[in-house]
Formats: sequence, C-alpha cells, structure tokens
Amino acid sequence: MSASKSELRAKVLAARDALSEKKRTAAAAKLAKRGLPFKILPGSIVSGYSPIRSEIDPMPLMAKLAEDGARLALPCVTARGQALVFRLFHPSDRLMLGPLGIPEPSPAAAEVIPDIMLTPLAAFDRLGHRIGYGAGHYDFTFAHLRKAKNIVGIGLAFAAQEIKAVPALAHDVALDYVLTESDVFDFRSSEVAHSLRG
Repeated sequence: MSASKSELRAKVLAARDALSEKKRTAAAAKLAKRGLPFKILPGSIVSGYSPIRSEIDPMPLMAKLAEDGARLALPCVTARGQALVFRLFHPSDRLMLGPLGIPEPSPAAAEVIPDIMLTPLAAFDRLGHRIGYGAGHYDFTFAHLRKAKNIVGIGLAFAAQEIKAVPALAHDVALDYVLTESDVFDFRSSEVAHSLRG
C-alpha cells in the first residue's frame, strides 16, 4: 500500500514540477479570483501555507480572504507525528525559517486554531482523499484539532494533481473541498464528489 502511495506521489509530483512558471502563476490567480466556494464570516481564521517545491501558491487567495475579513494563520512544524501549530500572520509579516526550512511566523505571533485549513498536497482523488509528503502532519493535525472544533479542510492543487484513486488508510483524513485552477470539488454534498467547472 505505502509503496503504491509513494509511486503515485513521485509520478504526480513530477507532473506538477513540469508545469511552467506562467501556468503556476495563472493558476494561483484563478484560485484567488474565484475565492472559496462558500461565504466566510468576518473574523474567521484561515490557515494557509508557505509554498515549497512546486506547490500552488495560496498567497493570492489568502490576500483576497484577508480583504474579505478573514484573519490569516500559517502552520509551524513542531515534531514528526505531532499536530501542527498555527500562528497569526499578515502578508506583510517577515517570516522565519522553521525546523524543516519552511517559512513560518515568529514564535511571538499568537497561536490560534483555524476555522478553515488550506492544505497543500501531492495528489488527490474525487473522494476527497489526499496524498501528502508522507510525514502525516495534516492527517494528525485534522484528527487532533477536530476533537475541539469543526475545521473545514480545503486542498489546493493544480488540475494535473488529480488521480483516479488514492490508496487511503484508516488514519487518512478526507478533505471537504479541493480547489484547482479549473474545478471546485465539494466532497461534503454526497457519497461521490461533484465538480463545479468554472
């Protein structure tokens, strides 16, 4: 099972890496222009991520959500097998490199629990399952934080990252939505997701 997951991850990441800079920028702009598939309440905390490797950049979308009244946060890695910690963040803030070399807010920034988590991924399928990078940070975080609060999980991806089926395990947490440059996948409305082109 894990071998096929790692094979799928490698294949999809290669396809993602092959996307041109122009396509990446256009895709991030489309996500921002479309926004979220539901209305957010002013003051809602939306966590994003600092894009690494060839991940779709959530920052244009996050800036738009901030204009709409959202408070923004970014994840901070504590240790493998532990939940991520989220700290408030403003797009003009200077970030520092965390233990994995990923830009994070300062430890002085207020710690929060997000209402909406924008999550990066390597691959996704039409049941809302995602393949991450193998450390399990997001699965663990969703499982941990959802004990205290209903958190909407939204995967951000390029359309090229969709695969037929993710070999999901019991501890894998399905997403509520996946947003790509061409589709909105809503996994909450029925057994099988429906897609809204646009």
